[in-house]
Amino acid sequence: MSINYPIKKSTVLNRDTIYSHRGINLEKELNESNQYYKTHQIALIYKKPTPIQIVKVDYPKRQKAVIKEAYFQSPSTTDYNGIYKGKYIDFEAKEITSKTAFPLQNIHAHQIDHIRGVIELGGIAFIIVKFTNLNKVFLLDGMDTVKAYENFKKDGPKSLSMKFFMEKGHEINEKCIYTIDYLKVVDKVYL
Repeated sequence: MSINYPIKKSTVLNRDTIYSHRGINLEKELNESNQYYKTHQIALIYKKPTPIQIVKVDYPKRQKAVIKEAYFQSPSTTDYNGIYKGKYIDFEAKEITSKTAFPLQNIHAHQIDHIRGVIELGGIAFIIVKFTNLNKVFLLDGMDTVKAYENFKKDGPKSLSMKFFMEKGHEINEKCIYTIDYLKVVDKVYL
């Protein structure tokens, strides 16, 4: 199977690659989890759309409109938000290939401000990080994330080690019908 990228780069995937990863990424898994939670009336948690300003659209036919030019209106906050057991939940999801550490540059200052604000107003905020090459997923509390980021900005460590995740994070092992059951960890940590 060959994949052609817009930059005219072609990548050939071998059979082992296809079957070992099966093309499922963290966002897809979380979306499936959230659909499961909604269907079973457990929680209502949604992926936030990225705010864009559409500038130019090509209308060859009404049903085949193509966006030709668009810009981000403003930086988005975090990836997901919703309600679970009467509590507001807000979180960012990151997927990395590193086996040893999570680079803090993957989180932006406006996201840290948002996480801090959610916590200050009584909501639950955290990040979910998937180490794809290790097949490990962790939930890291929002305040631990904020403190690590602030330390990073003061010339502290540039990344969070796997040891940090093992000590401060909460590994998500549970699955709910081929998805990531992160609410089991939310129950344990927050409720």
